[in-house]
Amino acid sequence: MLLIEHRYTGTDESTKTLTLNFDLRTKSRLRTTLDSGEDAGLFLPRGTILRGGDRLLASDGDIVEVYSSPESLIEVRCENLLDLARAAYHLGNRHVPVQVGGDMRGGWLRLADDHVLADMLRGLGCMLSHLEAPFEPEAGAYGGGHSHAGDDSSAERRGPRIHEYRSPA
Repeated sequence: MLLIEHRYTGTDESTKTLTLNFDLRTKSRLRTTLDSGEDAGLFLPRGTILRGGDRLLASDGDIVEVYSSPESLIEVRCENLLDLARAAYHLGNRHVPVQVGGDMRGGWLRLADDHVLADMLRGLGCMLSHLEAPFEPEAGAYGGGHSHAGDDSSAERRGPRIHEYRSPA
């Protein structure tokens, strides 16, 4: 079995690929199969979340590129930004992983297909569509450990940084 313990940040080309859904990309310990059929074991730092396009260094020196597999998702759109913000608030209040995006038609939220949440969103006046697409939700509070200022624990025990901020322009 191929052992994978590190991210790769170099410039060499990827030689292998690994396609996983979002749930599996949040596991730091995982027995899996590369797209080639080769068995592999992920032993990454706790709290690691893999994103489509991330690259990993295998024990044999190969570079493994991660792909996000398509999943059954709900895309949420609203008539105005206030309603979209309200929908995002209610999903966040339930700690639901949500991908935030937009296109020429406006902003949208995407979440894993769930009939209970779909009913709630329709009740809020949202327009829903179902699609199969890679899922890349915001890192949010489920990105590893929840902590507050003044916690009596070291940064190492608190887990990774849970928010992804844009770099200053």
